[in-house]
Amino acid sequence: MENITSLTDRLSARRGERGTEALVAAAAAGEPQAWSQLIDRYAVLIRSVCRAHRLAESDADDVAQLTWLRAVEHIARLRDPDRFGAWIATTARHECLRVLRGGRRVVPTADEIQGPLFAEHADPDETAIAEERRAAVRSALAALPPRQRTLLRLLHAESAPSYEAIGGTLGMPVGSIGPTRGRALERLRRELQHATLPAA
Repeated sequence: MENITSLTDRLSARRGERGTEALVAAAAAGEPQAWSQLIDRYAVLIRSVCRAHRLAESDADDVAQLTWLRAVEHIARLRDPDRFGAWIATTARHECLRVLRGGRRVVPTADEIQGPLFAEHADPDETAIAEERRAAVRSALAALPPRQRTLLRLLHAESAPSYEAIGGTLGMPVGSIGPTRGRALERLRRELQHATLPAA
C-alpha cells in the first residue's frame, strides 16, 4: 500500500494540489473543501484495501465509512500528518480485519469454493467492540440531513455512480457535490464528539 500511497501523493503534487500535511491541517480546522480533497485523493486506496481482503460490497461500504469516520475522529491528533495516506490505509486494513473477525460475509475465491473453508474463531471482545463502533457510526449517519446521508452512501458505494448521476439523483449541481460532502463529514465529526467510540 505504501507504493500506492506514494504514487497518489506524487500525482497530487504534479497537479499543483495542496500537500497532504496542509490538507490534513485544513481538515482538522474544519475546512469542508480539505475533506473533499482528501476523500478524492484516498478513496481509491481504501477501496483497494477492501478488495485485497475480498469483502462483500456492503462490508466494503461499512469499512469505507468507518475509515473516514476514524479520520474525522483522529485527524487533529495525527503524529505524522504528511503520512496521512499510510495512516488511512492502515486504518482501512484494521477495519477490514474487524469485519472479518466479526464473522461478516466475504466473497470467497474460486479455490475456496472448491475446498474446505476454515472460519477464524471470532474474539468476543473484538466482535463486541466492532458492533459498538458500527452502532455509533449508524447513529451519526442517521443524524445527518437525508440529502447528506444519501450523498455519502452513493459516494462510498462499491460501484459509485458518476458525479453527473449523483447530481441527477439528488437534484444537486455537480459543483456542489464536493463541498456538500465536506460539510457532511464535518457534521459527522461533530456528532461523534457526542459519542464515545471504542478504542481500536
